[in-house]
Amino acid sequence: MSSTTHATTSPVAQAIAAARETRKGALVGYLPIGFPDLSTSIDAAVALVESGVDVLELGLPYSDPVMDGAVIQAAAQQALSNGFRTRDVFTALREIRAQVAAPALLMTYWNPVVQFGVERFADELVAAGGAGLITPDITPDSASDWIAASDRTALDRVFLAAPSSPDERLRLSVANSRGFVYAVSTMGVTGARASVDEAARGLVGRLRTAGADSVCVGIGISTGAQVAEVLSYADGAIVGAMLVKSLADGGVSGVRSAAESLAAGTRS
Repeated sequence: MSSTTHATTSPVAQAIAAARETRKGALVGYLPIGFPDLSTSIDAAVALVESGVDVLELGLPYSDPVMDGAVIQAAAQQALSNGFRTRDVFTALREIRAQVAAPALLMTYWNPVVQFGVERFADELVAAGGAGLITPDITPDSASDWIAASDRTALDRVFLAAPSSPDERLRLSVANSRGFVYAVSTMGVTGARASVDEAARGLVGRLRTAGADSVCVGIGISTGAQVAEVLSYADGAIVGAMLVKSLADGGVSGVRSAAESLAAGTRS
């Protein structure tokens, strides 16, 4: 069974490849589901795609988001305070995918998936039109349940790679990722920074050496110029905190114009 699912072309990999053919590369946009409320988060995700985002990364709000900076933590906390439940993710995905064709990955810490049930979560994700998971707090060697479930359902699985990762761990992340490998540009938590860390360039090179077809760089990107810079050596640029802040400050129209300014970097 798993050999047939591996032959399935990832919709995320296809979207990134298409962006590389027509522009400099792909823009991956992150927003948390349920912030500032469920219906607005759905509208905001649709606005991202309409403004030039190629792949959606939708966050599942979690009470202990160890990898996220203050902006995303505050948004997740607000969603949870509003009564967000894990099943709301599938409701949101259905509504978003009914309106836009771009593939949507779920970014989630591992505990909510385990609580929900790994196999059940995978089945619900497929039924809602989701493309797969980005899992920041599990490594491939501790993800056998998820690897089996995602092989069964042909879902993408995106593992993270950091500049501090030894070569052996990079090879493991590359071998087990489907869709792309997530290169963490700076050590530490997410958030916009004035310049994207030079370590990202070196890390992408090491991932290519390890066999990666598709590498997207995230953490610290906040301008169209930085998107263009990242796309000079990577396949995709991932933006999160800057979009969340734009949504918090300016609502759906704010996030729409922010996404347009970032998408300009895929063409420059």
